[in-house]
Amino acid sequence: MTQGIFLDAMTPRAGKTLVALGLADSLIRRAETVGYFRPVHLTDSEDTDPTIRLMRQTFGEGNIVARGGVSLARCREILASGDHDELDTVALSVYSEMSRTCDVIIVDGTDLLAHNAATAEFDMNARIANNLGCSVLAVISGHMAGSVEDIVNAVEVTRSELHAAKADLLAIIVNRVSPELAEAAERAVPVGRRGGHVYVIPETPAVSQPTVQEVAEALELETEDVAVSLDRDVQAVKVAAMTVGNFLAQMGDGDFVIAPADRSDVVMATLASALSPTFPVPSGLLLSGGMETNAATQALIATAPFPVLRTKTDTFTAAQAVGSVQGALRAGEPRKIAAAMGLWSNRIDEKELLGRLELPRPVRRTPLRFLHELIEKARSDRRRVVLPEGEDARVLRAAEMIVRRDFCDLTILGPAERVRELAQSEGIDLVFTDSDDEPGVRLIDPATSPLREEYAAEYARLRAHKGVDHAQAMERMLDGSYFGTMMVQLGHVDGMVSGAAHTTANTIRPALEFVKTKEGVQIVSSVFFMLLEDRVLVYGDCAVNPNPDAAQLADIAAASAETAAQFGVDPKVAMLSYSTGGSGSGEDVDRVREATALLKEKHPEIVAEGPIQYDAAVDQSIAASKLPGSPVAGQATVFVFPDLNTGNNTYKAVQQSAGAVAVGPVLQGLRKPVNDLSRGCTVDDIVNTVAITAIQAQG
Repeated sequence: MTQGIFLDAMTPRAGKTLVALGLADSLIRRAETVGYFRPVHLTDSEDTDPTIRLMRQTFGEGNIVARGGVSLARCREILASGDHDELDTVALSVYSEMSRTCDVIIVDGTDLLAHNAATAEFDMNARIANNLGCSVLAVISGHMAGSVEDIVNAVEVTRSELHAAKADLLAIIVNRVSPELAEAAERAVPVGRRGGHVYVIPETPAVSQPTVQEVAEALELETEDVAVSLDRDVQAVKVAAMTVGNFLAQMGDGDFVIAPADRSDVVMATLASALSPTFPVPSGLLLSGGMETNAATQALIATAPFPVLRTKTDTFTAAQAVGSVQGALRAGEPRKIAAAMGLWSNRIDEKELLGRLELPRPVRRTPLRFLHELIEKARSDRRRVVLPEGEDARVLRAAEMIVRRDFCDLTILGPAERVRELAQSEGIDLVFTDSDDEPGVRLIDPATSPLREEYAAEYARLRAHKGVDHAQAMERMLDGSYFGTMMVQLGHVDGMVSGAAHTTANTIRPALEFVKTKEGVQIVSSVFFMLLEDRVLVYGDCAVNPNPDAAQLADIAAASAETAAQFGVDPKVAMLSYSTGGSGSGEDVDRVREATALLKEKHPEIVAEGPIQYDAAVDQSIAASKLPGSPVAGQATVFVFPDLNTGNNTYKAVQQSAGAVAVGPVLQGLRKPVNDLSRGCTVDDIVNTVAITAIQAQG
């Protein structure tokens, strides 16, 4: 039977979208199929409703069923008429249709947008929740609360109102609370009748502040010619109405500056500020009044590292308009979404909250479920990861996403001044620190760090047999890969991720020199996690070893099985060849046959089959004819390829032809985790690899 959770905003501006997003993220990892339903959508079409679009884009339409009922305009007509049958009928019809495929449905009630009809909206939400048989998750805004007592009173009023409406109250979340009150409020609010905890979520600027993109859309500004990203947080709004010297003294990082278009001095000053390492960088500049800018100033504007926009309205009107723009969670803003999910995970005990429901255990492992499980597993036992390529903007953007998701601690290597400048100019919101004891991302310049001497001494000791002296070791520690790997070796961090701007050899070489392989492991190898529509497969080795011999193949198979188990994949190992069982012979087949025998001899606990062809390994009907009774044939989860040529081409063929998501390569066999990135990697690739590295460090 489908479980319904009704999100009920008990006050205006409760921030219910954050709750919907976090709840959906939690449920997707715990239920087979999740639905999201807005009985009243804000726009004429459900496809343009901002929250429905947010859900579809964030989780993918193959992972969440997102639907709407009637438009807000039609809902208001229904409320005015007093005849609720149409709304109730549509809500029940859509919910029933979704129930045929969804194990759990989030029903998102109205947001109390009609201030003169709040009572009618509350009654409507309660009636819909009861008609659909949903448990209610009530969301209260603590934005205007001046004391802990205000919040406690709001919770008690909510309980009383929902009890009077005969609602089945699942939980209460107080959102947007002043950070100074959040902890005390959570301790002070008494538990409910079911003994359920009341959760308190503090107001967070990374979620609530508008972006330059939101400002541009709200004011209908032209952005087609803007070459830089508009996804920058507006920390504050500043009107440049004073002399340049005084204005620069007032400006801070992330300020959105408004000035008349003919104030060339302000334009030049803000540009100069952005290019100076000691001055703040604005999030954007809005030129008001519709006046022409002289040619010299226009040429400078074209080089601005922040968005420069224009409006025909006067400065005062523009400032009022910009100041009224409110930040919102919506599709296309991954930084805000990451911050919201991180906030949810830190403030909500998912196991306790969802333990109040009876949810069916999911059977399928979709790509989204696997990737979200990575983040949660990394967060469950927090680790430290170093990123040596601090001068790559993708690395810094990934670091920002990781900080917002808040699942591990980061150290970034690079020339401190250049790294800070790059983050500022790209609008990347990172707080850097020089110490592990302070909040933020630790930033280390290997060239000036006092650790360089310690690391060089250790490297010279470990490589003395190769004739490395102290001077050579000092030179080597200027290389971020060597410096970062030595941090891993000495336990100053738990793992390293590199390769966005360097070769695989550059990443792996230091680890091979002094981290070395685990006891009993011959070689370092790799796997890709191949995320298919409904399951996760493990492919090895597709990135490191060109022509492994039989012993090395057995080693790769054992390491791949261990990696699979660590990430929740039940290892059933297929030792691949162009022949199945005893049907073929030849040097290549015999090598795989020998490798399979060695694997079973050294690791009898691993379920393995080989030699076996790929079709017999994955298709049960073919397996029944080629290898009947095999515990692996037709149901393999770990595939060990006979050589790099076969493995690399196969993983790419499956990725491109079957639409699989390939996560990796994940290095295995080292004593401590070091992982390589492709030089064409995306921000998401870096985030996922950091999560994988953190999980390996847990093991």
